Amino acid sequence: MRPRPAAFALVLAAAAFAGGLSGCGRTSAPPRRVPPVVGIVTLQPRAVALTGDLPGRTSPYAVAQIIPQVTGIIQKLLFVQGSNVKAGQALYQIDPAPYQATYDSAIAALASAKALAERYANLMKQHAIAEQDYDNAVASYKEAVATVETARINLGYTLVRSPIRGRAGISNVTVGALVTADQTTALTTIQTLNPIYVDIVQSSTQLLELEQAVTNGTLSRKMPSETKVTLVLEDGTTYPLKGTLQFTDVTVDQTTGAVTLRALFPNPDGVLLPGMYVRAAVSEGIAPHAILAPQQGIIRDIRGLPTAWVVGRNDKAELRDVKVSRAIGNDWLVTSGLVGGDRLIVQGTQKVQAGLPVRPLVANLATSSPAPAAGSQPEN
Repeated sequence: MRPRPAAFALVLAAAAFAGGLSGCGRTSAPPRRVPPVVGIVTLQPRAVALTGDLPGRTSPYAVAQIIPQVTGIIQKLLFVQGSNVKAGQALYQIDPAPYQATYDSAIAALASAKALAERYANLMKQHAIAEQDYDNAVASYKEAVATVETARINLGYTLVRSPIRGRAGISNVTVGALVTADQTTALTTIQTLNPIYVDIVQSSTQLLELEQAVTNGTLSRKMPSETKVTLVLEDGTTYPLKGTLQFTDVTVDQTTGAVTLRALFPNPDGVLLPGMYVRAAVSEGIAPHAILAPQQGIIRDIRGLPTAWVVGRNDKAELRDVKVSRAIGNDWLVTSGLVGGDRLIVQGTQKVQAGLPVRPLVANLATSSPAPAAGSQPEN
C-alpha cells in the first residue's frame, strides 16, 4: 500500500530534525595554521677587507717639454721618434757655427784682458800707474771671463739634450727649421712611463664616510704607502702588476665635488700609456666586525628602502628596516638594522607575516628552498 504524500513529508521533516539534534553535540573549530617553513642564515660578524671601485686615468711620472735655449737652424735630428731616450741624450743639433765664433772671440778677448791685467799689476807694484787704471783692467778681465762662460753655455745649448729618461714623442720640427730661444712650441716632449701615475677620482662624500668610519673604529686603514691598488683596463682585463697609493689631494674640485688619489704603478712593458681610462680597486681598509647579509635576504619596500625579515623571539617573524653600504660578492654590507646572531630569512619571505610564527630551517643557498632538518619536510 503506497503512503499518502502528506504522511511522507512528515517523515522527512522528522528525519531532518533528528539529524540536526545529533549534530548539536559537536562544535566546529577553525583549522589550525601550520607555521610556514623558511630558510635562514645566522649572521656572524667577521673581518672584511673593503675595496673601492673608482674611475681613473693614467698620467706620466715625469714630463719634459724640449724648448730650445738658443736661436738657430736645426742641423740634425739625433733620436728616433717614439723611442725611449736616456737622461742627457742628445736630441737635436742646432747649427753651432755662430756660437763657436762667439766663443772663440770671447776666448781671444779674455786672453787680451788677462795680459793687460797682469801688466798693470806689475806697473802697480812700481807705482807707475794710477790705482784706478789697475782696477779698470781687473774689472775688464773679470768681464771677459764672464763673457767666455756665457759663450760656452750658449755653444753647449746648440746640442739639445733630454733632461729626463722616458719615451720621446713626435718631433714638431724637421732639419732646416729655424728655432728661437724660449719659443712656446716644444721641439718634442719626453715622458717617463715606467713607473706611471694613475690619478683616481673619489667623491668627497665617500672620503668623509671613510674618515668617519676610521674615527668610529669600524674601519682600520693602513698608511697610503702601504695601500695596494689593482687596475682593470678598458677592455676588462686586469693589469697584472699592483700599484701603491701615494697620496690624496688636499683640494676638492668645485665642479665635480671630488678629490684625486694618486697611485704609482710599475710599467716595464709600456702597457699603460698616458690618458688611458681605467678602473681602480683601492683597498680602503679592514672592517673588523662587518655584518654581511646574503643579497636575497635584503628586500625593498614600496619606498625602495631596504628591509629584512628575521626570526625573532618565539620563532616569530619580524620585519626590520636596514641600511646597506655596498655589495661584496653575493652579500650586502649592512651598516645598521642587523647584528651578529640575527637569524635572517633568505628563503620563503613571501609566506611570512609580521608577528606570526615560522618554522626556521638552515637555508641551502645553492637551491631555491631551505634544507630540511632530519625527518622534516618543507611545505609545498
